[in-house]
Formats: sequence, C-alpha cells, structure tokens
Amino acid sequence: MRASLFRFGLCALVAAAAGLSSPVRAAEIRGARVWAGPEYTRVVFDLSGPVRYDITPRGDQIRVDLGNDRLASAFEKPTAQGLFKGVTAHRRGGKLELLADVSAGTTPKSFMLKPGGGYGYRLVLDLYPKSVAKAPDAKASAPATRVAKATVTKADKREVLTLRQVAEQMGGERKVVVAVDAGHGGVDPGAHGPHGTLEKNVTLAVARKLAALIDKQPGMQAVLTRDGDYFIPLKRRYEIAREKNADLFVSIHADAFRNGDAKGSSVWVLSSRGKSTVAARWLADRENSSDLIGGVSLASEDDSLASVLLDMQQGWAVQASESIAGNVLKALGKLGPTHRGYVERANFVVLRSPDVPSILVETAFISNPSEERKLRDPEHQTELAEAVMGGVRNYFETTPPPGTWFAAQAARRNGTLLASTQAIDAPAGKRADDSVQDMHKVARGESLGSIARQYGVSVGALKSANRISGNGDTLRAGSVLTIPAS
Repeated sequence: MRASLFRFGLCALVAAAAGLSSPVRAAEIRGARVWAGPEYTRVVFDLSGPVRYDITPRGDQIRVDLGNDRLASAFEKPTAQGLFKGVTAHRRGGKLELLADVSAGTTPKSFMLKPGGGYGYRLVLDLYPKSVAKAPDAKASAPATRVAKATVTKADKREVLTLRQVAEQMGGERKVVVAVDAGHGGVDPGAHGPHGTLEKNVTLAVARKLAALIDKQPGMQAVLTRDGDYFIPLKRRYEIAREKNADLFVSIHADAFRNGDAKGSSVWVLSSRGKSTVAARWLADRENSSDLIGGVSLASEDDSLASVLLDMQQGWAVQASESIAGNVLKALGKLGPTHRGYVERANFVVLRSPDVPSILVETAFISNPSEERKLRDPEHQTELAEAVMGGVRNYFETTPPPGTWFAAQAARRNGTLLASTQAIDAPAGKRADDSVQDMHKVARGESLGSIARQYGVSVGALKSANRISGNGDTLRAGSVLTIPAS
C-alpha cells in the first residue's frame, strides 16, 4: 500500500514538474502598429497569447526570435515610421523569426503587456536613437535651458543658476513657460466615446489650440509634451516640463464613466497622499536632484534639512497649483456646469513634479453622448482652450513670477498708480510727470470693462484715451490700447 502511494506521489510530482517546465502554447502574431515620437519609436505586436522571445540587435536590423508561434494569415506589415523601416518574417529551424529594419545605431528595449484597455497580449519593442542610449549624458547635452554648473570646492554648496534666475537678477522680462500635456497618445488611446471618439485625439486637438493661444499672449511661451499621435510615459511628461524650466504644467484629458449621464468638466491637483509619496521618492534620489531646490543639491544636505527644503518647495508648488486650478475651473464654469463645484485631488502620476505647479483638466465626459459631440467640435475645442487660457493668464497677472514680462507689467502699473498719486498730492504750481502710460494688447474674450478693472481706471477714461465712441464694450483681439496714467 505504502509502495503504491509512493509511486502515485512520485508520478504526480513528475507530472507537475513537467507541467511547470512545459513551453508556452504557440501564439499567433495578429498584427503590428507603429508610433514615432520625437524621442523614440514604438512598435507593438498584437498577439493571441503570451510568447517567449529573444531580442538581438544586428547593425541596422533587430532580430526577434520566437518559438513555434506563427503569423496570422491576415497579418499586414506596418508602414515605416521614425526609426522603424519595416519588418520581415522567416522560419529558422521551425521557429518564427522577425527581422525589423531600423536606423543604424538604434537601441531596442522590449517588454510584454497583458490584456487590458480593449487589447489582448502585446509585445512592445521601443526603439531609441543612438544619442539617447547614453541616458546620463543626454540631459547634459539637452537644449541649453540652464547655465552650466560652476566649479566649486567641497566646502561650497553646489548651485546651478537657471536662465530664469539670471533674468530675475538682471531685471529681465523672460516669458512664462507653460508645458501643455495632451493626455494618452499612440498605443494608449485613452477613453472611448459611444460614437468612437478617442480621448487621445481630443486631448491633442485641445492642447494644440491652447499652446497656440499661449504663444500669442505677450510674455508667455508654450511647450507641448507631444505634438503627434505617439505615446509618452507618464513620468516622462512632467520631466519634460522640468527640463524646459516650465512655470506651469497643464495636462489635458477627457473623463469617462460607466454611466453615460455623467457630465461636466473638472480640474485636479495632486493629493496630500501623493505629495508625501513624491517627497519620499525625491529624497531617496537626491543624488540626481541637483537642480531641484533653487539649484541646490539635496545630496549635500542631511536628511532633516533636505526634507525641510523639499517640503517648502512642494508647499509652494501645491499652493500655486490650487490657485491656478481654481481660476481654470471658474473659467470652465462659464461654458457650462462643472462636474463638481470645487477643485478635486488625486495621486495622478503626471502631477508629481515637486517643483512645477501642475493641474489636470478633464474637459468633459467623453462617455456622455452629448458631451462627446461637443468634444469633436473644433469650435468647442477652441472654447475649452480659451477657458483654460483665461484661468492661467489671470493667475500670472495677479501672481507674476519675478523677472517675467508679467512682473514687469505689474511694476509699470504700480509706477503709473504712484505717478497718479503724486500728481494729486503735488503742491500748487508743481506737476508730477503725468505722461506715464502703459500699452495693453487685447486678448480674446477681454472687454473694456475687464481691462479697465485690471488697470484701475474708468471705462470712460479708457475710451477717451483711445478715441473709442459708442456704447459697446467689446474689443477686437490683437488691438493695442493706450492705458491712461490717471
């Protein structure tokens, strides 16, 4: 009896071991898709199941060795894009081999994705140009947005002067930089509307319109994290904002919910829990954070001081984010009811930059049929971009960063008000210089009333200074007004 049980157990063990070592069932390569971005090219192979594979770079080709897998009869070769030039399939020793033609010096990275987001198993092949392969040097050779670090002794703090700080010290009028992030893209379509609208297309359209408005505004400059249909990892999105010395990061999205009645736009900032997570990660990575706290390296400080410095920087960024988000939400509310009447908080990855104020705008619910129709309408997309722009501009006008065009404008306005006060207080027979004037370029949506309030003058005085007649309050965008001194 014992011998029989022993033999039975041994057979079961052998069978189990054989099962564990059995190869993955042959899969079918059903299709391939390619997206080319400015930093890398992504090739995605759609599979019927998981595969075992090996990647071997060979000059201007990359060999993907598969097992007993096979190409589907309907498989179509993707067209060349970016670093990807084409792909061919061969049988070698009964096994499938894919040969991807690529640009010379291309470095591949690959990984498997499990089913999700409406897709099955996927084999992802990311292609990086030779210049990006050396990650530590890539940042150093990036466009010159910061002045190089000076040689210092160990006793000195290692500091980096940003162009922003140089402008402040020299009394310059640098432009405010706004990083505009179009959510999703490429292999990540985002949410789907009931009539087939893809979130990634809506976000890119609104982001482009917003960037165009920012670039038209004096004293502002836009940076798009993506300007095409390609995927960018979430962490990389806010890294782009930091590399460009952005004063603000705005991520554009479209909401979705299982209930098609959900509606309204919303604005989000980083939650307190997310803030603490970010702090822990940056403190752990202090060696790579030399430009984080006003150019002072965290690596040279003890834990307690580094924590205080980071908390101060984060506190400022979160406070600024909340203020900007409130402005944007108020502006969006003029287009229609918002989803909730207050700024919401969540631990979104794209909001985790510790030193750049960041907001995420959910333009509407793409899952709502009526809102989906609006999101597809170019005119409504423009209205959304104008609303976000209005909220952002209002923040920088009321809270101008030092050394910026907005700060210079505020200083001129203060000087005008001071000159006006001096003229009133001047003794009889003496007059202060009342020729001090300011010029204002009219932005879309501005009126005589709003501009008069902004500069502290009456509508009548504004009309008189610019020889405007009639009772109308509207102005043509792009026109320049003379602001009376008093």
